[in-house]
Amino acid sequence: MASKVSNEPLRLLTKPESSRAMYMTEVLLEITDNYDILSYLTSDERKMVLGEATRQRRKVGDFIFAQGEPHTGIFVIQAGRARTYYASSSGREITLAHWTAGHFVGGPEVFGGGLHMWSAKALDDCEIAFLPSRALRRLMIQLPNLAIGLVDGLVYKGKCYSALLQILGTRPAMGRLAHLLLTLAEREGVLDSAPIVFGRRLSHGELANMIGSTRQWVTMSLKRFEKAGIVACEKRRIVILDRARLEEAALAE
Repeated sequence: MASKVSNEPLRLLTKPESSRAMYMTEVLLEITDNYDILSYLTSDERKMVLGEATRQRRKVGDFIFAQGEPHTGIFVIQAGRARTYYASSSGREITLAHWTAGHFVGGPEVFGGGLHMWSAKALDDCEIAFLPSRALRRLMIQLPNLAIGLVDGLVYKGKCYSALLQILGTRPAMGRLAHLLLTLAEREGVLDSAPIVFGRRLSHGELANMIGSTRQWVTMSLKRFEKAGIVACEKRRIVILDRARLEEAALAE
């Protein structure tokens, strides 16, 4: 879908609605820490950076950028969530991460050149600050704090994708599903006495994309967990009933 670009002045958001990303990782601390690329800047520096940016809006399901398109800059999420994912030639998708306000997407070639190796789509209605590559290079020379923030952001993303590759390469599908449910419990869970209820509703297809499987397999596996009394499924809501047994499933070879 075509990008929706506006020349309206950018609002300076001092409090992102949520700055915790969501991705497959062994180290839960990395996704529970707050992260905001603009938090490295002073108020004046933020205004300077956003003064070089173009305000863009995306509706749910809109592309922020598409796999195969040229790198032209980065997209700083000001509000909403975005999903980055890779699609194979057969159309099969693997979710890389869900990014939230404060994070940027569009790397790693932040200075332009080359083609995007994956896509980004809006999971919610998003407000985005697009920083063109040429302006970004100039700003990084002028503002060391911005340069440090971008380097830290790229390191963060490198660790994210490395963690995903390690889990995909070393854990069986059932273990990956159990591990994802535990990660979601830490990241999104709401304690309801003994059970843990997920605050975010995810479809079986979304879960499948995050573990590199199929929707049908996830549905079948969740039914097995449900029959064993490990989880309860109500439409798109999942409740963890027995965390200890789910942890055993996550570690099974």
